Amino acid sequence: MTIDRIVFAVAGSLVIASVALAHYADGRWVWLAGFVGAMMLQGAFTGFCPLPFILKKLGVRPGCCFQ
Repeated sequence: MTIDRIVFAVAGSLVIASVALAHYADGRWVWLAGFVGAMMLQGAFTGFCPLPFILKKLGVRPGCCFQ
């Protein structure tokens, strides 16, 4: 699995988990989904995303988006 796929999988998982937690546990979990969405939006404009840097240091194979 490449860095690109891991980043998308982690972001999607966090959004789904936070929406589920907001629905079943506490509504404030929706803030996590908002934070993830904001990070994805700013990453689209600036190219900065902290997770690829961490994954690269762990030796994960880069993909076409994050190199």
